[in-house]
Formats: sequence, C-alpha cells, structure tokens
Amino acid sequence: MQWLRRSFIAGFFVIVPLFITVWALVWIFQIVDGLTGPLYEQMLGRHIPGLGLITTAIGVLLVGTFATNVIGKRVLQRAESYLLRVPVFRTIYAPVKQLVIAFSPDNESGFKRVVLIEHATRGYVIGFLTKEFTVDRGGATEALIAVYVPTNHLYLGDIVICARDRAMFPDISVEEGIRIFLTGGMALPPTVRL
Repeated sequence: MQWLRRSFIAGFFVIVPLFITVWALVWIFQIVDGLTGPLYEQMLGRHIPGLGLITTAIGVLLVGTFATNVIGKRVLQRAESYLLRVPVFRTIYAPVKQLVIAFSPDNESGFKRVVLIEHATRGYVIGFLTKEFTVDRGGATEALIAVYVPTNHLYLGDIVICARDRAMFPDISVEEGIRIFLTGGMALPPTVRL
C-alpha cells in the first residue's frame, strides 16, 4: 500500500507540472493566434499556418527583452507587488516563480553551485548549494551551508545542512548538475575534479 501511494504521488508530481506547462503554452498560443490570425489574413489575403506560433515566440522574446532592461524591471516589479496582494495568486505564483528562478542560468538566489557531500545514510550525494550562513553558538560561530539534494524529481528533494568544510565543490556547472539528475546519473563525467 505504501508503494502504491508513493508511486501515485510521484506520478502526480511529474504529470501535473508537465500538463500545466503544456496547457499554458497552448492557451497563450490560442490567444495570440486568435488575435493575430484574422489580422494576418486581412493583410496577406490568405491564412498562413504557423504565423501565430511565430508571433507568440516573438512576443515572448519582446517581453523578455522588456523585463531585462532597467525600466522594464521596475514596471514588472511594481505590477508583481500589486498581484502578490491577491491571496490565491500569491499562493500559486510565488512558489512557481521561486522554482523558475532556481533553474535560471543568471539567478542570484537559486542554485549557486554543485556540491558533493558525504551523507550519513546514502554515501556521497550531489546537490546544489542554495545558501551559506553562520550559526552563533554563544560567541563561537560555525560556517554552514544549505544543500538542496533532489530525490525522485528535480523539484522534489531534501535540504541537507552541513558544515562548509565537509562539502566538496566538484568542477561541475549547475547546468551539468541538473543534467546529471535528469539522466539519473548517466551524464556524470568519467572523472570528477574537486
């Protein structure tokens, strides 16, 4: 019974994000295609398949360009602050945004680097450094790190807190680390340099 429940939950957490992503992309495409399709037909005199997809891609690129310039960042931050005041929106949007930021190549608050640590029950485990901090023990401080160790899927995992001097930092980029997890370890290089 435990296996059945664990398998169902794991399957659920694989299917739901995949379904939501595909649904969102199709929904955006349908909206853009519905708005621009008649306009293109009127301008060109006939329907050309794929123009809605190209328009969607260009629209996403333009939003990305706007979001990366100074004024665009400020406008989007202000709009986001207003939207985060809506309880249902905040509950869904904030965790999804944090997950997306964690996997973003130019993140400042997500995965910082790949870490190799010796785990008490699992042997050596690979994870992602998410935070470095210190603990004050009445005058003596100890440097610790928080390491995110994915389990079944990249977005499900454990947080391991360990002393910084127990961690090893292999010569593996965050992108390569993600690839290692997604392939079940098959993307590990034959030799890992520390």
